[in-house]
Amino acid sequence: MALHRRTISLTDGQSVSAVVATPAGFKPGSAPAVILAHGAGNDMQSPFLCAVHEGLAERGCVAVKFNFPYKERGGRAPDRAPVLEACYRDVVEAVRTDRDLAPPRIAIGGKSMGGRMATHLAASGADVAGLLLLGYPLHPAGKPQQLRVAHFDTIRVPSLFFAGTRDSLCNLELLRPAIKRLQAPVELHVIEGGDHSFKLPKSMKRAPEDVLEEIIRVSADWVAKICA
Repeated sequence: MALHRRTISLTDGQSVSAVVATPAGFKPGSAPAVILAHGAGNDMQSPFLCAVHEGLAERGCVAVKFNFPYKERGGRAPDRAPVLEACYRDVVEAVRTDRDLAPPRIAIGGKSMGGRMATHLAASGADVAGLLLLGYPLHPAGKPQQLRVAHFDTIRVPSLFFAGTRDSLCNLELLRPAIKRLQAPVELHVIEGGDHSFKLPKSMKRAPEDVLEEIIRVSADWVAKICA
């Protein structure tokens, strides 16, 4: 695996940092790409995102992670959704047109807010192979009545949702019926005992590395299937 830092120019005149991870022996056009966006409180250097990013590359994908503009500026509060979506759309186009990558298919997703922005792109008709959602923020903490699913009816690409049974931002009993609204195959992979960051209570006596390995393995197998 090799890591390559990139700067991606956005249509609004800004630019954001990105890191491309390519598998061993990679040649342009030989592997699908997976683009991952970070959550609201982190940037692309989040340990969890880094682990999934590199793990996917080790398993044969071109993996791309990037910063949203507010994190590129060193800010804490996320940009408005239209700004985040426009940035993500520009990153997808940059990856699609990169001759050094030339991915035959592109899946998009990310952690929490980053994954949510990816679903909005897919709902608006972006040409992507699927959605990899690492802890979808179904509702604000303590407000399960405020579901973020209005756009699910127009998602027409395969999706893989990861969710923990202790996720305060994603009640599983609400997620299960919500994902039936998607107009394409959808899979739900549950991490028993996991919170929104997929951390487990010590009483479960399961190493964090094992959880990460499970997430990466299931994700890589799913990407290979939808991009076959």
